[in-house]
Amino acid sequence: MEKAMGKIMTAAAETRAAAGTMTNFRWKIAFLIFLISFVAYMDRVNLSVATPVIMQEFGFTKIDMGFIQTCFFASYALMQVPGGILAEKFGMRKTGALAILWWSVFTALTALAKGKISFAAVRLAFGLGEGPVFPSLGAATFTWFNKHEKGKASSSILLGTFFGPVVGPVATVALMGLFGWHAVFIIFGLVGIALAWVWHRFACDNPADSPYVNAEEAAYINEGRSADSLKKAVAPWSKFLRSTQFWAVGIQFMVVDYIMYVFLAWLPMYLTEVHNMSLKSMGFWASCPWIALMAMVFLAGFVSDKIANGSHSEMQYKMRTVTAMAGVAVTSLGLYIASHTADPAMNIFWMSVSLGALGFAMSASWSSVISLGGKYTGSVSGWINLWGNIGGVLAPIVTAFFVTNYGWNNAFTATSLFGIIAIVAWIFVKPGKQLVPQDK
Repeated sequence: MEKAMGKIMTAAAETRAAAGTMTNFRWKIAFLIFLISFVAYMDRVNLSVATPVIMQEFGFTKIDMGFIQTCFFASYALMQVPGGILAEKFGMRKTGALAILWWSVFTALTALAKGKISFAAVRLAFGLGEGPVFPSLGAATFTWFNKHEKGKASSSILLGTFFGPVVGPVATVALMGLFGWHAVFIIFGLVGIALAWVWHRFACDNPADSPYVNAEEAAYINEGRSADSLKKAVAPWSKFLRSTQFWAVGIQFMVVDYIMYVFLAWLPMYLTEVHNMSLKSMGFWASCPWIALMAMVFLAGFVSDKIANGSHSEMQYKMRTVTAMAGVAVTSLGLYIASHTADPAMNIFWMSVSLGALGFAMSASWSSVISLGGKYTGSVSGWINLWGNIGGVLAPIVTAFFVTNYGWNNAFTATSLFGIIAIVAWIFVKPGKQLVPQDK
């Protein structure tokens, strides 16, 4: 009866929207989330694409570049849990704006680095600033969207993060050709500073406080949600840390992000070194796996919301688990095949299959953050991003070690085997069971 009433209320709200009586400002917030996550990942891709030029200019080895990349991921990982706590204590608006501003300033300062130590220091500070961004965006997906829109809301984060690597190689190569590699970091630093202002201006902690959200939209967003869920509160970490689900969702995301960051940090170098691609050619082909990933994330979010709004809505959590496990399995298989494929076109094809399939696990992970965390979504976002960026810390330096000592093919084969850990971890995630039961 309760579910039936909930669906009737949702249908009524959607009818008002169709009639034009309800604003839809939340989807402008979704687009802003997309832009922020897009620029955040552009700022990471820029260094990967500029790596061959920077290595040549400063005489860096692959181990040196792996160390510089790892400095970012180490500080970024360390700020995930504190970032979630800050977003819940001070609000996603202030926390997010300050974090975007900080990371953008240090993106620009990358252009002033003169050696390995200065590069490492700037990237370390860059990671500290960016740390609270995604917990803030995760909190926004909980606060700003109806419970039946969580799949598409989560996809706005993921599509931005994966659109960055699609555009990043082409845009970075073009800007480098026109202005040199230093200008790339300055330009994107200025873009980020502008986004910090926009976030602070439009992303209220409570949608009802926004002058762009009318009463109908605020009621629709908060449908089935208690007033208590909008209050700022610190998560019950002692309960979280005793939860098998909590550890499982973090561990699986470490593996998923590890695989993704291998692509992010090393695919441009792999294509230029193994397949002898020019910078211009590499800029195009390096984008293909990320286009596949974007397509699969969009599809996964669409299907997730369809199931959530359908007559078998309780199946969404089981399907989330199954698609995540299947996605990681296909990712590992595709990467293994790619590592043993010499033809450049077929290699890119299997790389695209591999990274594309990872989109199902990514979408399932971020949707599960909302269903597991509820009003503590910021902290749970920080938790999985902490684990994800432990993978990010390891991916550049471990891959550099394997490539230097055993070659590219063995490095990718080893990466593919990590997928087994994520598949096993998903058995224990149970995304339909909230970590701490909350009032609805």
